[in-house]
Amino acid sequence: MEEFAAGSATLRGEAAHHLGRVLRAEAGQFYELSDGRQLWLARTESVGRDEVQFTLIEQLPATTGHVRIHLLLAVVKFDRFEWALEKATELGAEEILPLAADRSEKGLLAAAPKRAERWKRVLAESAQQARRLRIPALRDPVKPLDAFRTSDATLKLLLSERAGAPPMREILEQVVARQGAKDVPCVATAIGPEGGWTDTEFSAAQDSGFVETALGANILRTETAVCAALAAVQYAFGTFRAGDELMNTE
Repeated sequence: MEEFAAGSATLRGEAAHHLGRVLRAEAGQFYELSDGRQLWLARTESVGRDEVQFTLIEQLPATTGHVRIHLLLAVVKFDRFEWALEKATELGAEEILPLAADRSEKGLLAAAPKRAERWKRVLAESAQQARRLRIPALRDPVKPLDAFRTSDATLKLLLSERAGAPPMREILEQVVARQGAKDVPCVATAIGPEGGWTDTEFSAAQDSGFVETALGANILRTETAVCAALAAVQYAFGTFRAGDELMNTE
């Protein structure tokens, strides 16, 4: 959505075409609109082929969390990967980096670039549903070694199935106790493919400051691990606590 101005807003391009031609929007219908800074309830005034005009009715409250989440997610079967993208968006991921892990299926990795636009639509629709101000950034797929090396997150977590990996609960509690729940600006959470990480990937993660951790005794599917891990991070750093402030930015 372009910037709101003088009580109105205009949607153009592919998004306008989708709203008008695919969703069959009509004048008088109400939608929630975001320009990345504000959230408004708006009424459709006119619908053209490549442009939709709105009147802004009421500014809506939009939440902002205390933690930024970067999700490093191994590419898995596309139906499950897209489900994970949807839920990661709902759970507040700010950035999603697909990983071409050693044990990811080579056919999926070869086809992944062709799915990028579809994945962006999944993120956009999920962000709208979750009433988020911004759509998560989707990066190009990279090797885990490169992703680990370039991560600048304050806290780096690598989900692991290996025996002896400390529970994520313990790690998060220690960080919160040491630094405070609102003092960790960015958490990177790396989740591997079916079959888990290779020894080389474990070593690279450790060399880059990632902490090996486990969600529990059961072996989880990749998309299940996304939900469990991101919910745990959000809970630990206060996003779900009562009394969180609502953000309305001018």
